[in-house]
Amino acid sequence: MLTLRRSNERGHANHGWLDSHHSFSFANYYDPEHMGWGNLRVINEDRIAPGTGFGTHGHRDMEIISYVLEGNLAHKDSMGNVKGIPPGDVQRMSAGTGVQHSEFNHAPQQVTHFLQIWIQPNVTGIPPSYEQKTFGEADKRGKLRLVASPDGAEGSVSLHADARVYAGLFDGDESAELQLASGRKGYVHLVRGELEVNGKPLKAGDAALLDNEAAVQLRQGRQAEVLVFDLEP
Repeated sequence: MLTLRRSNERGHANHGWLDSHHSFSFANYYDPEHMGWGNLRVINEDRIAPGTGFGTHGHRDMEIISYVLEGNLAHKDSMGNVKGIPPGDVQRMSAGTGVQHSEFNHAPQQVTHFLQIWIQPNVTGIPPSYEQKTFGEADKRGKLRLVASPDGAEGSVSLHADARVYAGLFDGDESAELQLASGRKGYVHLVRGELEVNGKPLKAGDAALLDNEAAVQLRQGRQAEVLVFDLEP
């Protein structure tokens, strides 16, 4: 079964400095029909205004991925990491027993546009850890590039979760297919552009939720950037 969730059906909060769309229940947005999908718990599409950001705050027992689309996300945490995350990089932070961090947009005139993704871990109480890797356009052009996995396969960042995350860029005749093992859930989030997922047209911000589907098939992209998740039931 494939279910579409359109961009305008997401939760929305505009705090002035932060404009955020929530794919699943988060903060003041609560929808019992959209509490997550498999072990995918959060996808927030955030736009941080110039010179602003998230002050220091804490997390625990969650796998957190940042995927930057425009601008640069400045990250600082209690593990001693002080990083800039540009487009093309994937950052993974395992909160474990607890971590404090902040995220800022220091640019004076440019919005930072990024996806904040939370995946529920399959182990808890571990020491917090951090990882960041670059996946260039050539790595993702016309194919699905593994960017996060439980075992760090193919140079992906390592997750303490039964989930795999792929990123791809598709235009024109470019296409790809990802097989899903029996019982697995799939989730497709179209970051930008237009794309057909199993024959269904998606536009930027739309998602496809797959249950008991044998594969994710991507085709007919128009300047499309997409994230595909292979998730535990």
